[in-house]
Amino acid sequence: MIEVLKSGLQLSIQDLGRDGFRHLGISKAGSLDPYAHIIANRLLNNDDNAAVLEITLGLCELKFHCDTVIALFGADLQATINNVAIFPGWTYAIKNNHILRFGIGRAGLRAYLAVKHGIQNESIMGSRSTDINSGFGGLVGRALDAGDKVPIAPYSGIHRPKGAITPPKRRRIRVHPSPHVHILGQRLLKDFESTLFNVSHQSNRMGIRLENKQSLLTHTHSLPSFGVGLGSIQLPPNGEPIVLLNDGQTTGGYPLLGTVIEADIHQFAQFKSQDTIEFEYVNLTQAKHAKQKLDAHLNQISIALKNENNFKSG
Repeated sequence: MIEVLKSGLQLSIQDLGRDGFRHLGISKAGSLDPYAHIIANRLLNNDDNAAVLEITLGLCELKFHCDTVIALFGADLQATINNVAIFPGWTYAIKNNHILRFGIGRAGLRAYLAVKHGIQNESIMGSRSTDINSGFGGLVGRALDAGDKVPIAPYSGIHRPKGAITPPKRRRIRVHPSPHVHILGQRLLKDFESTLFNVSHQSNRMGIRLENKQSLLTHTHSLPSFGVGLGSIQLPPNGEPIVLLNDGQTTGGYPLLGTVIEADIHQFAQFKSQDTIEFEYVNLTQAKHAKQKLDAHLNQISIALKNENNFKSG
């Protein structure tokens, strides 16, 4: 069991999310950075979908009431185990009564904490993820708070430290073309592609709000509600785009500037307030190539871990 001593800004249980329920108005939820999530689990030889803790900004404290092994991936939130510094990208042995603390992030916004065999909370609609806005999943349908007890399975096996490199960060985000080019016009879409945006402090797991001082994207268009999804870039009349994330709504009436490609959407998990972002439109071939490069990164990690295990067993 993990006891939450301090919860920080937002601490939640997430797996890779719920698929197949958007027609019922149910968002995906799940880890905002699935690549950090998957790599952390692979370092522990867990299933890719094993539930983890998503830690936003830091400032939380966790007490372990059993032995286990953890993997930490994502942002560097100045973590310590019993006041000894640890670093993202590595596995660590945890003993009963050890306390894991997180400070303020030095780089990035969210860290992912995987434990051997994954977090063992109840699965709802095929997922252990917390849907914070709808109020279900996780432990009791909310972000974790001080005093909460997170169920895990004890593990006292041999621990050999393992590490992995994170995929490269990007500030220039690649986007599928807009389905509403006939409404917004080519000029506005070119202005969008040439604008430098800042992340608004009003951003959260629902979406990233973007600010720009030029105000070149204002409009008066309104559409009947239609289906939107992860990565959809909505354009409200004030000209400040919203990139929908895992907890975003399933329908909307704002025209879309485009959709963030699958290979880049995880970058938004680590953008902090006032970080700068640019966008560029790409075609389907470029989007597929970007996804293949990320998949190759994951495959290389799996091959390296498998070879290491074979070498040690031999």
